[in-house]
Parts: sequence; structure tokens; C-alpha cells
Amino acid sequence: MCTSIAFWDRGLFGRNLDLEYHFGEQVVITPRNHAFTFHHRAPLAHHHALIGMASVAQNTALYAEAANEKGLYMAGLYFPGNAHYFADPAPDVLNLAPYELIPLVLGSCATAAEARTLLAGVRLVAQPFAPGYPLAALHWQVAGPDGSFIMEPREDGLHFYDDTVGVLTNNPPYPYQRMNLNNYRGLSPRTPDNTFAPGLDLPVYGQGLGGLGLPGDTSPMSRFVKAAFLRQNAVFPDERPAQVTQFFHLLDAVSMVRGSVITPEGRCDETTYACCIDTREGVYYYHTYNSGCLHAVRLTEETATGTALRCVPLADNPQFVFDTPQ
Repeated sequence: MCTSIAFWDRGLFGRNLDLEYHFGEQVVITPRNHAFTFHHRAPLAHHHALIGMASVAQNTALYAEAANEKGLYMAGLYFPGNAHYFADPAPDVLNLAPYELIPLVLGSCATAAEARTLLAGVRLVAQPFAPGYPLAALHWQVAGPDGSFIMEPREDGLHFYDDTVGVLTNNPPYPYQRMNLNNYRGLSPRTPDNTFAPGLDLPVYGQGLGGLGLPGDTSPMSRFVKAAFLRQNAVFPDERPAQVTQFFHLLDAVSMVRGSVITPEGRCDETTYACCIDTREGVYYYHTYNSGCLHAVRLTEETATGTALRCVPLADNPQFVFDTPQ
């Protein structure tokens, strides 16, 4: 399970990746001249540079989420039981395997509008990266400086939805998630008036009463509601570092604590990492479950040039800054 949040007006995008295992994840920069290859179309030899979290196999970055040097972001989130991929390619359309979406979209497009135009002609084929690799059931959030949209693969093809909320989690399909927000329209970050019984003396006994009823569990629909509420009401400072810190506070508020969610196989579903991509500065920030310290990898002109993947192993050990008493 996962939660993705987009602030297209601030150039800040990122997600929690909630999983019960690791997949060899590391921060990976794909430079402009590292060729992307595809099963059913010609390679993309030259493209926009990408930075994001990926595993690397056969000299290929398999991205969970990434952003390109133009400020376009794309993240795949688990969508079990609803995602549908076609068994065979079809003529006269752009046939892609699910793992090929992020390289092609971010490699080719600079805006969400360009991405949506490209994806409108795509047919997703049930083809894993290689034999033995899983075929993850996914849907995607795509966001750039011009806005955001959600793409979901269903039995009748790809469905696109304007993402005015700036949030994506998992099941159910996006229209149900969006409609469910209507059930919480009375919530507010402010202290509510006594509309229950104005004639009764019902004194305010603490702050936060306007949010009574906001879900606190980590189910997909609850995370969607809570992340949407926090995103819509979050106050950002003027300084960029503090804006990044605020972004992580939003992600942390919908993270999974180890032991709070147990899978049917008896494993702990937890937030293995959280990330924020500052597309204005070209910086990928992250922290892992074990290391609460923020780490940063910068996409520079040097790293965007060439053909070799640039890989940065995750810092996953607890880190503390000890202050000396005066």
C-alpha cells in the first residue's frame, strides 16, 4: 500500500512506499543518453534525465516513482483486484508493459498535458520485465507544473481523472475515493460552532475538535481522506527547506508503523521509505523506516549527462545528532 501527494504549484511531489519487504530499492539517476528499451516499440536513445527510487536489473532502472529534469513526476501505486492488463498486444496502438510507463512518459514529456496526450494511445500489456519478475497491479499519479491526473487500467482500457485533490492511495478506484470525501465536508481545522444544540452549554475542552471524525487508520480509503484533509489545509513557510520538511510531515501523518498492519502472510506492512522530490531544485529527498534523518540526492548537469546509471544506496541505519550542553 502507498500514498502519493502532489503540490504542482510548489513543484513538490512524493510518496510513502508501504511494503512488507524490500525490492533492492536505491536512488537512481538515469542520464539523458542511457537508452530506454521497450518490448513493442523502438528504443528511446535520448530523453529527459530522471531521478527516483528504483531497483536495477540488467542495466535497467525499474522505477517505483521518479521525476524528470523538466519537473514532471510519476508514481505507481498498488491497485490489486482492479488493475487490468491485456494478455496480448494489439495493432495500431502503443503497446507497453507497465514497467515501461515511467521511462517513456518521463523520458518524453515535460508537462502533465503532454503525458496525458501520450498515454491516451497506450494499451497496457501483461508483460513482466523478465521471467521470474512480478507483474505488479498498479495505477498511477502523474503531475507536473501544469497540474495532475490519475490513470487507472481497467478491463475496458485506461481511465483518466483530473486530480484536483493532489492525493492517490490504493483501492477502491479513484471515482469512489473522490466521492467519499463528500462524507467529510463538515470537517475543519478550526474550532467548530455548537450546532448540535445551541441551547446547551457545550464548552470547548481542547484544540482539534473541528477534525473529529477524520480517519486515523491506515486503510487505503482512510489514508486518502486524511492525506487530502492535511494537504488542503497545510500551511507552508516561505523558505524552501522548511517546505520540504512540511511535505514530510504530511507523509508521516499517513505512514504505517511497524506492527500496526499485519499481512495475511504474517508480515509487517510498513512505510519502507518516504520521499519528496523538489523538481525546482532537482533534489530527491528521502528517509527510510530505520533512518528518520532526511537524505538528499541532487540531479545535476553532470549526473544528467552520459550513458551510465548513477546509483545511490539508501542510508538505512538510525542516525542521531548529539548536541553538546553549554
